[in-house]
Amino acid sequence: MKSFFASLLGSLVGLFLFGFLMLLIVVGVVGAVASLGEKPVVVPKGSYLVFDLTANIHDSVRSPNPFEVLEAIENPEHPKNLQLRAVTRALEAAAKDDRIKGMLITGNISASGYASSFAALAEVRRALVEFKKSGKPVMAHLFRADANDLYLASTADEILLDPYGQVDVAGLASEGVFFAGAMEKVGLEAQVVRVGKYKSAIEPFTSREMSPASREQLQVLLDSAWTTLRDEIASARGLAPDALQALVDSERFFSGEAAVKAGLVTRVAYQDEVIDELKRRTESKPDAENFARVSMGSYAKRAHPTAPKSASGKAAGVVAVVYAEGVIVDGEGSEGEIGGKRFARELRRLRQDPKVSAIVLRVNSPGGSASASEHILREVRLAREAKPVVVSMGGYAASGGYWISSFGDHVFAEPTTITGSIGVFGLLFNAAELTQKLGVSFDVVKTGRYADTLSISRAKTEGELALIQRDVDQIYRDFLSRVAEGRKLDPALVAELAQGRVWIGADALTRGLVDEMGGLEDAIQYAAKKAGVDENYTVRERPAHKPFAESFAEALQGLEVRIFGHGPVGRVLARMESELEQLNTFNDPRGIYARLPFEFVLR
Repeated sequence: MKSFFASLLGSLVGLFLFGFLMLLIVVGVVGAVASLGEKPVVVPKGSYLVFDLTANIHDSVRSPNPFEVLEAIENPEHPKNLQLRAVTRALEAAAKDDRIKGMLITGNISASGYASSFAALAEVRRALVEFKKSGKPVMAHLFRADANDLYLASTADEILLDPYGQVDVAGLASEGVFFAGAMEKVGLEAQVVRVGKYKSAIEPFTSREMSPASREQLQVLLDSAWTTLRDEIASARGLAPDALQALVDSERFFSGEAAVKAGLVTRVAYQDEVIDELKRRTESKPDAENFARVSMGSYAKRAHPTAPKSASGKAAGVVAVVYAEGVIVDGEGSEGEIGGKRFARELRRLRQDPKVSAIVLRVNSPGGSASASEHILREVRLAREAKPVVVSMGGYAASGGYWISSFGDHVFAEPTTITGSIGVFGLLFNAAELTQKLGVSFDVVKTGRYADTLSISRAKTEGELALIQRDVDQIYRDFLSRVAEGRKLDPALVAELAQGRVWIGADALTRGLVDEMGGLEDAIQYAAKKAGVDENYTVRERPAHKPFAESFAEALQGLEVRIFGHGPVGRVLARMESELEQLNTFNDPRGIYARLPFEFVLR
């Protein structure tokens, strides 16, 4: 027996030492790769800038996941993440860079989370249009393109499609996942209190299908977003919007010559033919492996327009851009979340920093914790007393995302921004039947009638639900008053616009919920002008890149094995996992939330 335990102990120690050694190797390799990434970007004269749409385009500055850095060893030209402002500034710089001869757009938009939203794509599209004004040729080569891909690629002088590729312009759809039936089978009940007939965030747990009110608002959003995409694609391709709609309604998939005949692309070409043509354009050697090129990811790291300077050579002012991207949660939050405590602290620092002349709050959030939203708004209001605070809405600025935006001096949104959703709900779970099936029981000792109200071991009583409803009603009234005061609107009008209803950016403008259509750069320029530093300023972005060690530690904490795969079963399970993971963001200490429906995706 002793020899058995000695052998077991020795094996465990060996495994530990092996794991520790492998960790050191990984840290060393990743660190080396990360340091290589800091080397200056080499741009050969006459290069084409290659914009691969496959990368996720985030609003905020993303610290690279060290494990993603390892992937760069195998495929250094295709970063997994790009930052919106880095892309638009790179396009601005490339237009003036005499080393850049033209551009190639390729790949497919395959966004995750809140990346590559319609609002972000709209800003990228405007930057592509500005690049074209330089007179440099823009070519797009696509294999399988949907409406989002075509939305950006249509800015090109010519669109080439692989002979076996397809253009898929079927319009837009948003499909929800509902768990009520599954919850009923396992014995899990969701108890809900809410305000606003359009506040449909709880429907996945209480229904088997969309409510009429939810379907109504979603249809309006889809129609408006699709009209924007369709009309801009049609204009770029020399088609009438009605003609493009007729194509969409007649046939979903357009392959090869059919896409050419429909006017969706210019011509067909295999990848090797595109490479050979670009070799000629860039005067590369015929036997070279590829044409002279630089990827968007590499170029964006170093190539930025020169910041304006004062006569002394120093920046006269600083416009701080602080990114609120993700679900709003109580506490510090993690990667991809807006921690109320952490974000409020960042705003406080910027408010108290005498070097910061103005603040731009970039919001790309469906909301979340009501208390965290209020803590953030408090700091927005205090900052506004000290210096200009301008809001730039990205893909989402709804519910709690609108709450934190409501006191901006000026609010910009894109026509396709999803905003509004002024409503509140409480979500509680009763797992009594489920635990009984599992043979698990609960018992409680308490000193007050309501001490165990938030327990999941039993259903809430009518009295307890009444207490929570009272809390929800009060927070909803607070929400209405914040919007009325911050937006200087009649409270009666705000009440009419609220009820949890979601508005698209263009409609929000006509109703006074936002001030102007425009992107992040428009908001930055407006803030600089309002602060009186529009001729001489630099931009400081927060949060900034994290130190390597911190990013590596977070990556280790979040490391998990994915076993679902990429087939149809895997996609279904991954979607369900994504929906259920949102439950972890429901951490408001009062259990009350202001947020959009889960995975409210218009793609």
